[in-house]
Amino acid sequence: MKRAQENGTIDLHIHNLRDWTKDKHHIVDDAPFGGGQGMIMKPEPIFAAVEDLRNRTPNTEHQTSKVVLMSPAGRRFDQSMAQRFSCESHLIVICGHYEGVDHRVIEHLVDLEISIGDYVLTNGAIAAVVLVDAIARLVPGVLGHEHSAADDSFSVGLLEAPQYTRPAEFRGWKVPDVLLSGNHARIVAWRKEQGLKRTKQNRPDLLQ
Repeated sequence: MKRAQENGTIDLHIHNLRDWTKDKHHIVDDAPFGGGQGMIMKPEPIFAAVEDLRNRTPNTEHQTSKVVLMSPAGRRFDQSMAQRFSCESHLIVICGHYEGVDHRVIEHLVDLEISIGDYVLTNGAIAAVVLVDAIARLVPGVLGHEHSAADDSFSVGLLEAPQYTRPAEFRGWKVPDVLLSGNHARIVAWRKEQGLKRTKQNRPDLLQ
């Protein structure tokens, strides 16, 4: 991502919600109505931040910018979603925190809630890094080889086949002969077969 920013392929910025607060203590959270544990992120600074960031962007990007919220309650993030987001001109990612955000943010500001898995992290910034990295590497010009992302796991619905490099034999364990054969048709078939086998073993849900 650093190299992609330096050559202008992508443009990333991190913002502090406290910059859009108006009280002297820069408070971004408050106790939940109805009682309960933890604190809830207030709607005012989130709305102010997103609206300000949208106004800073060119009109064409402003009109098409997408706003997503990282949340355990969101839709499961996957490769196809990353591919769709890689085509967006402007993406604003809100990092959920504490016990969550005021639901009016979700109802009236956010286009999509996204979860990176069925577990809870201490804050949404960690999840946002995962999201941004997965999306950025699909933007043309970010990776060193234009076809690098095309062969990744999940890109074709299956996990990637096993990979090997030198030495051809290590501690008595040999690289499969087919990969040393030079027969590209056989290698393609072997990788497809191994990808299917690996998917059945590790992620049978993908085959459904």
